[in-house]
Amino acid sequence: MVVFLKQRVLLCNWTYKLIMFHILMSAYYQNKLKLALIGQSLFGQEVYTNLRKQGHKVVGVFTVPDKDGKADPLAVVAEKDGTPVFKFPRWRVKGKPIPEVVEAYKAVGAELNVMPFCSQFIPMNVIDFPKHGSIIYHPSILPRHRGASAINWTLIEGDKKAGFSIFWADDGLDTGPILLQQECPVEPNDTVDTLYNRFLFPEGIKAMVEAVQLIADGKAPKIPQSEEGASYEGIQKKSNAKVNMAQPAEVIHNWIRGHDKVPGAWVVIDGKPVTLYSSSMLSGSVPAGQPVEVEGASQPGLIAKSGLILFGSDGKALQVKNLQFEDRNMIPASKYFSSDEDASLDLTDDEKEMAEKIRAIWKGILSNVPVIDDTTDFFKSGAASMDVVRLVEEVKQKCGGVQLQNEDVYMATTFQSFIQMFVRRLRGEDQEEELLIDYVTKDVNNMTVKMPHQCFINGNFEDAEDGKTYNTVNPTDGSVICKVSYASVADVDRAVSAAKEAFDNGPWGKMNPRDRGQLLYRLADLMEEHQEELATIETLDSGAVYTLALKTHVGMSIQTFRYFAGWCDKIQGSTIPINQARPNRNLTFTKKEPLGVCAIVIPWNYPLMMLAWKSAACLAAGNTLVLKPAQVTPLTALKFAELTVKAGIPKGVINIVPGSGGLVGQRMSDHPDIRKLGFTGSTPIGKQIMKSCAVSNLKKVSLELGGKSPLIIFSDCDMDKAVRMGMSSVYFNKGENCIAAGRLFVEESIHDEYIRRVVEEIKKMKIGDPLDRSTDHGPQNHKAHLDKLVEYCELGVKEGATLVYGGRQVDRQGFFMEPTVFTDVEDHMFIAKEESFGPVMVVSKFKDGDVDGVLSRANNTEFGLASGVFTRDINKAMYVSERLEAGTVFVNTYNKTDVAAPFGGFKQSGFGKDLGEEALHEYLRTKAVTVEY
Repeated sequence: MVVFLKQRVLLCNWTYKLIMFHILMSAYYQNKLKLALIGQSLFGQEVYTNLRKQGHKVVGVFTVPDKDGKADPLAVVAEKDGTPVFKFPRWRVKGKPIPEVVEAYKAVGAELNVMPFCSQFIPMNVIDFPKHGSIIYHPSILPRHRGASAINWTLIEGDKKAGFSIFWADDGLDTGPILLQQECPVEPNDTVDTLYNRFLFPEGIKAMVEAVQLIADGKAPKIPQSEEGASYEGIQKKSNAKVNMAQPAEVIHNWIRGHDKVPGAWVVIDGKPVTLYSSSMLSGSVPAGQPVEVEGASQPGLIAKSGLILFGSDGKALQVKNLQFEDRNMIPASKYFSSDEDASLDLTDDEKEMAEKIRAIWKGILSNVPVIDDTTDFFKSGAASMDVVRLVEEVKQKCGGVQLQNEDVYMATTFQSFIQMFVRRLRGEDQEEELLIDYVTKDVNNMTVKMPHQCFINGNFEDAEDGKTYNTVNPTDGSVICKVSYASVADVDRAVSAAKEAFDNGPWGKMNPRDRGQLLYRLADLMEEHQEELATIETLDSGAVYTLALKTHVGMSIQTFRYFAGWCDKIQGSTIPINQARPNRNLTFTKKEPLGVCAIVIPWNYPLMMLAWKSAACLAAGNTLVLKPAQVTPLTALKFAELTVKAGIPKGVINIVPGSGGLVGQRMSDHPDIRKLGFTGSTPIGKQIMKSCAVSNLKKVSLELGGKSPLIIFSDCDMDKAVRMGMSSVYFNKGENCIAAGRLFVEESIHDEYIRRVVEEIKKMKIGDPLDRSTDHGPQNHKAHLDKLVEYCELGVKEGATLVYGGRQVDRQGFFMEPTVFTDVEDHMFIAKEESFGPVMVVSKFKDGDVDGVLSRANNTEFGLASGVFTRDINKAMYVSERLEAGTVFVNTYNKTDVAAPFGGFKQSGFGKDLGEEALHEYLRTKAVTVEY
């Protein structure tokens, strides 16, 4: 009986499952249509694929015949699926439908025609034949810009909005009723390609699928088109595309970008027709260049490093990146006067091997060409725009991650010219030639250092928009090193715009993470190659002792970039088991995604290292950044910017804007396009930043703020080590150290001996020129800080602390402070509670054996950045380390930070981590995805 019941239960379960399966399947297929797809291109392929995923049945694909032996992408995917494919060269002759073509079409039995980018004229008896008629995609907001050149005319007319329409097809005049429309803003430097790739392509595919479902559900509207605002413009003939230079610069820019790439806007330069490609409005000051005569222009053009500068009738300027001559040869505009551009390069064996890999890629694409030789022309051999994308991506994938753009292919159409261009890119010659730097040079430290001093925005060094500058000062002697650009709010906005464009549309966001890692490794290598120069600049600008700058300021920066370069391809999500929605199942997984544009504000004590700690994690996560160095120490950040270009970091990914915190830093906090701000500095400023970030757009924040780090020295310590490391905890980097021990607690029985030995060692310290290799103690960073330290010591004496040593400015040129020791410091005193951020040792006694008492005193602060303990008793060490309220605890050591160990504070010392894997999470967001299947 029991067996019988079990069998019956099993039978019922199977019956239930079978019934549910049929219900679900019928629900899945209800409101689904039989579709005929009439169209072509990658867009048509994606629409086809997504409609099938939604359960619609494609009963036939009607596309164009093969070209040079290659099928259209839509035909390729349909044939692979076994969908009937028809490749009619035409549907009608002399305006009349071809009967056999129409009959073949009718035989598939479609209920709706879907026409994504259909370039053929389809007869009305085909358009109207299906039960639901036909819908077609058009890349404009109808009725404006009817016709095949809609995207071009959106740009030519200077429209502020672009978009697309899906409408019920008519007789080819784009006048049928509207089903749905979507729009997007047109950015100032948008091109046909950027509009298409950013919005018209991805959103258009989704909209086509949505439109089909609306029809299937009986919810699709038919909104008659108004004739108000209607326009129709066909493709321009080359003869009609000449630029009228007697117009404002923006109008000229719109004309050029609207004709790029077909048919190409042109002007007469030095008496010869020249076609212009890749136009953008010029921001900032006009660069220096060599003049050229431009017919009809109000003033001569300029051939500059950035391209051809043209001037409109309003005096404003635009720049053009590429030029094409009557022989169809295209060159960078900056090379207009160059005579050696076509000089052949001698290839190394490795480069020859790479060239053969590229030859194989060309052969794979141009399968109809028997042999790829030096004269083979990519486009004359039948390549289309999709093949350009394939070539660029295959080269990137198979040739060491070298970054090419589509326009590189258009500029080097023969195999030989392509290889020459590729090798120059591989060697980094292009980047070096494009970068124009107005160096300040100094012969110092047995070398000539070359220092950029302008804002670094979108891959170029340029003056602040209003031309303002300020002096950066050498703290060793108070002399002016150079004038540095003083960035304005407008400069910050331009930098953010460049970073946003680089993130949204540039190669950085599309790059394989491993390739991104290779660029960061290359950057670290370049920093190592220039480490002596970087350390010298750091010493001049910040007063750091050269040997320390070389080992720590620069050395750890290099280590940081290498560490995070290795993380680029190891950022992973996870799969998560959730309750199943039976009878279906679920897959839930998380993705780690970059945030977008990040802002970083760094302090003056470790100018390069603080840059590295934050920006390396930010870049490894895939973000772009705008960085403000400290106003008093901008020079290593700007030298770093130069090295990023040499490393091949794409334009706009890294932007550096020197200037004041109140202006530049505040604008970063307020900017709506910045999604994260990382700050190292004082607690009061950190609070203000956090408030501004919340009010502006709730941007993510990480703060590394002030400290008053306690160091507890027990009587059972290793005295030699405790003295040596205790001094380092205070005097390292002349006390300008965020984790410096702000207060030492020394057990009573060893207190006097400890102080005596510390003072003995201080007297041995050499104070002087930080470039002298034997110097132990250099100048404080700037005069205002030195004055604050002197005042701090005077206040300590007034409150009754014992000044054992130092406390005064050194009697010599420059901003030098004596290493200082205070004892008998009581808990209520100012110097017991407030950070000096200088070479001031603040010492308090505690009673022998009073572990809990000294812990209570050590934790009696609103700061919690770091702490330390010296003892030979491991149990005591563990007990104390567990109870110290600080983000970092050092046991029998101090200042031992490592790129793999997370660093950050508790309480009013801030939140968020630099370094280690945890730092990556500061620059990532987690997306949860649940799929039912």
